[in-house]
Amino acid sequence: MKVLAISPHPDDETLGCGGTLLRHRAEGDELHWIVATEAHGPQWSEALLAQKAKEVDRVGKAFGMSSVNKLGLSTTQLDVTPRADLIEMFRKAIEVVRPEVVYLVHIGDMHTDHHVIFSSTLSVLKTFYMKSLGVRRILSWETLSSTEAAPQNPMRAFIPTVFRDITPYLDRKIEIMGMYESEAQAEPLPRSASAIRALARYRGASIGVEYAEAFMLVREVE
Repeated sequence: MKVLAISPHPDDETLGCGGTLLRHRAEGDELHWIVATEAHGPQWSEALLAQKAKEVDRVGKAFGMSSVNKLGLSTTQLDVTPRADLIEMFRKAIEVVRPEVVYLVHIGDMHTDHHVIFSSTLSVLKTFYMKSLGVRRILSWETLSSTEAAPQNPMRAFIPTVFRDITPYLDRKIEIMGMYESEAQAEPLPRSASAIRALARYRGASIGVEYAEAFMLVREVE
């Protein structure tokens, strides 16, 4: 089975579905990754840009990704990028992979680029297009420091409907998050190791296992 993770920032997929991706890989599934944005100058130094690029490459290898597609979009410019251009970029990238399962950020997250990525992807994966693209299931994940930081809005709340036991994979997930030296946060901030473990423990308790990740089922076509 082919599995595709689409993340606005390189570290989002590790935070949100990293344990699940490791489980997919252990079960013999083929992993693919679309990274929508990357840092650009002059806001970031050349040295930091090179470091961030190396981090993405290291993480891709750590997960055992069969492909990593860096779209190179600017995080701060997504909301002014023509939506038709974004939709076409995602359409082409998804057509190449033809995944059965797609993991995606949550539409209710704090950051505008998460909204744009979600809605652009769903424009490609309308229900009547999914079969022709090979997609059967779409799930959205929660991102520490983004999902819980959003203002309370019942229409955009993260309400998990799918849980995955990641008990054997949590430590490796935290190790991989540590590869993002430019993004990981010190204790007790949301992207620290203890916060990642605490959320996984809470989600695990919900289904009677030690550690889990939670998702919202966006749609499924059988």
